Amino acid sequence: MDTEVAPEPLTASALQRFMRTDAAPGVLLFVAALAAMLVANSPAASAYQAFLDIPIVIQVGAFEIAKPLLLWVNDGLMAVFFFLVGLELKRELLEGELSTIDQASLPVAAAIGGIAAPAVIYAMFNAGDPMALRGWAIPAATDIAFALGVLALLGDRVPRGLKIFLLSVAIVDDIGAILIIALFYSSTPPPITLAIAGGAFAVLLLMNRLGVMRISAYLLVGVVLWAAVLKSGVHATLAGVLLALTIPLRSGGEHAEAPARELERDLHLPVAFGVLPLFAFANAGVSFDGMQLADLGHGVPLGITAGLFFGKQIGVMLIAAAIVAMGLARLPSGSTWGSFYGVTILTGIGFTMSLFIGSLAFKEELAVSLPVDERIGILLGSALSAVAGYLVLRWSLRRQN
Repeated sequence: MDTEVAPEPLTASALQRFMRTDAAPGVLLFVAALAAMLVANSPAASAYQAFLDIPIVIQVGAFEIAKPLLLWVNDGLMAVFFFLVGLELKRELLEGELSTIDQASLPVAAAIGGIAAPAVIYAMFNAGDPMALRGWAIPAATDIAFALGVLALLGDRVPRGLKIFLLSVAIVDDIGAILIIALFYSSTPPPITLAIAGGAFAVLLLMNRLGVMRISAYLLVGVVLWAAVLKSGVHATLAGVLLALTIPLRSGGEHAEAPARELERDLHLPVAFGVLPLFAFANAGVSFDGMQLADLGHGVPLGITAGLFFGKQIGVMLIAAAIVAMGLARLPSGSTWGSFYGVTILTGIGFTMSLFIGSLAFKEELAVSLPVDERIGILLGSALSAVAGYLVLRWSLRRQN
């Protein structure tokens, strides 16, 4: 006798289908940011702040790390995000779209233009204000998840070449962000912590050289590296990148999976659906209490908005056009100048990375004396870039098809 199988609950299957879509991470980021702003401007605002201020202490003997929840998110969970970025970066440099000069020339050159132009525009709006100038790197970043999420809303109409170009530009942007954080937003490390961090990194390199394939061994030494970097004053997210670069990309046997590929696969969902939304919820809670329309005209939010919306597309588009005109590269396969321009606008979605750099540029003691909240410019510039990029792409792809 045939047995009737109970159908899968509609809500569960709908959730699974949503999580499998390319747009899901971007949608979840938007929901998390919107929730943070709603809570920060509601009667629950004090509870929201108290949640972020929850003290968390880890102590082993005399060694202690004591931080509020917000900083554990920014210094701890974001190190996991940068670890994933480092794994993706290593794969792209060794085997992927950035592994040859021909493939890398267009996205690398475009990304450099997309970093330089927003920084110059921001500096123009804040010339003469040394404290405000600390935020020059905020509009130079691109949020991979959000930008690809907007692109995914257009479905299969988007040529694969455009998706690869956007992903490559975002990865190079991340490289730039890592260098910027290391050079401009980290303090001089004490010799002892620098020595411990250097020793841990040397052990990781030796393990790679000796062919160690056990992931747990790398993660154990990686925790020591992260703690040393955290205590050194250099931002702890850099430890995630350094650890990722030492994880073997080669497999340990004929049927074994490379540790770097296994970690990249296993971390994708937790980072996209856990780390980044939590970071957005913790950092996007802008309070509009007492804010006036004139505040939008302050150099910091105005410079960030202009840098993200105008600077990114100008820098990426001009450099890319010059490279193509000189015959050094070609437009991504299947694209036209119209659809390519739409993607350059999407690079202005800074969001997660811009919020992160903003938290470093204007730390709590500096933010108190800053007359406006820099996050206003980040949210406005990213929103304008997302909407305009989507509309331009939709129009150009419809004409192209």
